[in-house]
Amino acid sequence: MKLSILDQAPRPSGIGAREALQESMKLAQLGEKWGYTRYWIAEHHDLAGLTCSAPEVMLGYIGAHTERIRLGSGAVLLPHYQPYKIAETFNLLATLFPDRMDVGIGRAPGGSAEAAIALSGNFLEHVRHMPGSLKELLHFIHHDFPSDHMFSKVAASPLPEVPPHVWLLGTSEKSARLAADNGIAYAFGHFMSEKDGPDIVNTYYQHFNPMGRLPQPNAIVAVSVICAETTEQAQQLALSEQMWKHQLAKGDGSNGIPSIEEAKDYFKGMEKGLHSGPQTVIGNPREVKEQLWNIQSLYQADEIMMVTITNCFKDRARSYELVAEEIFGG
Repeated sequence: MKLSILDQAPRPSGIGAREALQESMKLAQLGEKWGYTRYWIAEHHDLAGLTCSAPEVMLGYIGAHTERIRLGSGAVLLPHYQPYKIAETFNLLATLFPDRMDVGIGRAPGGSAEAAIALSGNFLEHVRHMPGSLKELLHFIHHDFPSDHMFSKVAASPLPEVPPHVWLLGTSEKSARLAADNGIAYAFGHFMSEKDGPDIVNTYYQHFNPMGRLPQPNAIVAVSVICAETTEQAQQLALSEQMWKHQLAKGDGSNGIPSIEEAKDYFKGMEKGLHSGPQTVIGNPREVKEQLWNIQSLYQADEIMMVTITNCFKDRARSYELVAEEIFGG
């Protein structure tokens, strides 16, 4: 099983954004040490508790402090930007860090409606044009517009020896078909979807165009995971993210990811805490390994990408370490 990291750059309560972003860099270094295939960092805008609004900036910082692990955006939100600018940025990163760069593309707003308007004006109109924007981005990255196209003589320079690998991220059949039609890799957000994910990913496999950018389909499934030495410890750690999500749903969460103690107090008196849902894998290493194998088998995925949010960076890093030890160690 290939394992990778999706980092949403969470900010625990009691620390600032700078420290949270430095922890993201440390996580990429540790992921490289433990044998993870790739590290992606997400884009969010004015979303309480998450600190990365510009993955491309963090990737330059992280690339300079790592050596081998593949790096990428999970995702750059294409409707906010011109394809040419994204191609220039990631070609530059791919030039600096040869054969290590992924550009994951998404279409979500990444924040509130007001933030989306501040970024790009009529966001929904840009979403409507996304299929064409994606094709344009692919042409810029591969420098292969038809000779009669108005951009045929425009290069998204510098042009790296190995172009960044393009992934489309999504949670719907529409995104799966768009990735398949263009013959590019697809990453399904299992952790943020209650739809029939395996059917959606199967749609991608069934309709994949081998005459596109890849000779064969390649799919990642992104899963929310919290692992600890014992099941009870993992369940305790999960309370922090549950409280934070509960606060976000109520329009709060500005204090960052709460501590376990804060979460216990928050849920006190409730018959149950907030149910994590089937998208979250919580348990000891053996339990997590079994659940991840089941998810991979269900999806027939090439790779599992894990997103883990806890209050304490030590616990977050340890979760990734325990999973790596359990799966790569035998």
